[in-house]
Amino acid sequence: MLGEYRITGRGAAEISASVERAVASGELEPGQPLPPMRELAERLGVNPNTVAAAYRTLRERGVIETAGRRGSRVRSKPATTGREFIRVEVPEGVRDVSDGNPDPALLPALGPVFAAAAEEGDREPVLYGHAPVEPELVRLARAGLDADGVPDGPVAVTSGSLDAMERVLATHLRPGDAVAVEDPGWGSLLDLVPALGLRTVPVGVDDEGPLPDDVRRVLGAGARALVVTDRAQNPTGAAVSATRAHALRSVLREHPRTLLVEDDHGHRIVDLPLHPLAGTTHNWAFVRSAAKAYGPDLRLAVLTGDAVTLDRVRGRQRLGPGWVSRITQRAVARLWADGSVDAHAVAAAYGRRRGALLGALAERGIAAYGRSGMNVWIPVPDETGAVARLLHAGWAVAPGARFRLSAPPGIRVTVSTLTERDAGPLADAVAAAVGPGASPLRSYV
Repeated sequence: MLGEYRITGRGAAEISASVERAVASGELEPGQPLPPMRELAERLGVNPNTVAAAYRTLRERGVIETAGRRGSRVRSKPATTGREFIRVEVPEGVRDVSDGNPDPALLPALGPVFAAAAEEGDREPVLYGHAPVEPELVRLARAGLDADGVPDGPVAVTSGSLDAMERVLATHLRPGDAVAVEDPGWGSLLDLVPALGLRTVPVGVDDEGPLPDDVRRVLGAGARALVVTDRAQNPTGAAVSATRAHALRSVLREHPRTLLVEDDHGHRIVDLPLHPLAGTTHNWAFVRSAAKAYGPDLRLAVLTGDAVTLDRVRGRQRLGPGWVSRITQRAVARLWADGSVDAHAVAAAYGRRRGALLGALAERGIAAYGRSGMNVWIPVPDETGAVARLLHAGWAVAPGARFRLSAPPGIRVTVSTLTERDAGPLADAVAAAVGPGASPLRSYV
């Protein structure tokens, strides 16, 4: 049943580790069945309860799944196979438009603000037991959230958006619970959910955000949580419109116990207005990261939400890292207060680059999407072939498999460092790689 691989171990931890190592190395492949518990227990000379405990651990970690009498098998997309590793190697001389990074030229200088924050820290060191959040950062964050219509709530600071999402999901959900996620959607989130022992349930996306009928269907089928990207959705560039927000709020009111998690991925790089869904359900969280506008290495996001959710997040945070560096918080507060990023200018720069590529693709009969942010999503009939042909033509793009659950094939192009003169040659290469198979779609699914 398992080919050449032999599961080993005497204790539950050893057995589960043996299986997980094999999944990580590829010796156990996605979809491969595992031995029945009693059979494996007899083979290893252990109590069946020991194997049951090992399999339970593997399920909770998202490595295997169990389907009643059909037994246990390796998940089709186990948590140990990170989507970030689904990428192309970029040879010398090939233009890389796959990485999803902001344009370094549009990021602010960090030296002066960190120097000032460090000097303040020298005068008043932050010690154990001090407040975990910088008052000025909270004041500025809350003012921005108020201006955008995000309901009032306490504020926490986390090490980026994914850290915030992990903490929020863990506060309310148990292994096996279903989380509705955008498809195509953020690859790191699609890895995180099964790593927490949760199940991903895909929801279709178009230019205006998640499709309400899909959301209604999955919530009606028992999904406990919904994750929505408000602006600059990765990889499609979708942004929730006022009309779509109204429709989604109506669906959420039918399911008030849903845990709603919103990610404002386009904060300070998008000039489209925010239409938050927060507050529609009993438990909700809204996160804003500094990564795209101020620099990924800051590893800082602000999080707000209902009082119960934030109290649980902050309580668990105290038992882990304790707090995000107050020096970093002070530096970000200075960046915000000084207006070091001209959000309209940054949004306009990315908008020109997206528009140039979308226009050039349209001229060549290629459907593509990118309403906001720094990415363009291009449906393709043959993802592997398109990536390979574009690489041969001198362009490295991101394979859509990093971002998909059940959505059709596609590729993602990051426009951050493209010039308007690049649009034509890149569109020519895409047209040659894709051929006549692409056609306009109402949604990406």
